Amino acid sequence: MDFTILFDKYKEERLFGRYVTNEHIEPLLQNLKADFDVSVAGKSVKEKSIYTVKAGTGKIKVYMWSQMHGNESTTTKALFDFFNVLNSDSDLAADLKKTFTFLCIPILNPDGAEAYTRVNANEVDLNRDSKDLSQPESQLLRQLFEDFQPDFCFNLHDQRTIFAAGNSNNPATVSFLSPSYNEQREVNEVRQKAINIIAEMDAELQKYIPNQVGRFDDSFNINCIGDMFQSLGVPTILFEAGHFQDDYQRETTRKMIFISYLSALRAISENRILDNKTIEYFKIPQNKSIFYDFIYKNVKVVLDNFEKSITFAAHYNEILLDKTIVFKATIRQIGGLEDNFGHYTYDFQNQLFENQENVSPEIDSEANFTVGNHGEIVNGLLKK
Repeated sequence: MDFTILFDKYKEERLFGRYVTNEHIEPLLQNLKADFDVSVAGKSVKEKSIYTVKAGTGKIKVYMWSQMHGNESTTTKALFDFFNVLNSDSDLAADLKKTFTFLCIPILNPDGAEAYTRVNANEVDLNRDSKDLSQPESQLLRQLFEDFQPDFCFNLHDQRTIFAAGNSNNPATVSFLSPSYNEQREVNEVRQKAINIIAEMDAELQKYIPNQVGRFDDSFNINCIGDMFQSLGVPTILFEAGHFQDDYQRETTRKMIFISYLSALRAISENRILDNKTIEYFKIPQNKSIFYDFIYKNVKVVLDNFEKSITFAAHYNEILLDKTIVFKATIRQIGGLEDNFGHYTYDFQNQLFENQENVSPEIDSEANFTVGNHGEIVNGLLKK
């Protein structure tokens, strides 16, 4: 099956970019009500609606939630692409709905989504609240888990652009984790099922993004929802939507997440999860935080009348402005970058750094400057 053709056919065009809130999804949910069970399951700290979408009549129950962190929207976009598949008259949709029952929370943290923050309105990280259950969003997620009694859980997130797939110049476009259920990080039957599904997803994704799939750290933390649900006996998979080359709106990554959903469900429906894929799983390179958005090499600066060649790096800050995410490049590291990579890398061949304020780059300053005759850097990028 060519999942890319499916994506192109069923992509929800009304969702785009990084900023996705209840305001964006409510018209789409209204359209789904004719065929799916769309409900307001609860309220956020600020009394915003937390919606669920239930579809299918199959025996295998899959629980999926997205935007637990409000500024992580890629998996939400892919969920609505997936809903469009389920809502079609295709044979695939019929098979999925016959095999599975899905309970999905498109945006668990609507307050954080609106403010474009990781945390909720009480400034609590919901993915560190799985034991205390101090927040209404956490309580709802747990209550739905207990009521639905899923066979599988998909915990849907975004990850920062800092991550590489291993110690390589390959961004971790998608990363997965079968969370630990105990401090010893042992593999029991429950964790094994999640491991086997991840191995199947990785094999599929290698066709599209070779060497750009990562594996998240499996240190045990019962406060994290994946570790909690895994410890409660339900195979749980962490999905992390990361960076693809030149894709800061995460539309290519969105496609890869969509493919991941379908390949995971195929693995479950075809009983591929019965094979032991532990070796394949642990061959997936572990995420390494070694990327910057920009690295500028061999830049000449003059300090105390001495010339010096330096390398420095910048990251984008993501800023919410008029309901749009603006990317602002800021210098973050000067020197010590021998083991790092840049999504954009410029070698200035010992040309002189200049800007209006400083004789050399400064941490936390904006990445706007010129270097000799190479041209002008504006908001991180070399102006053409």
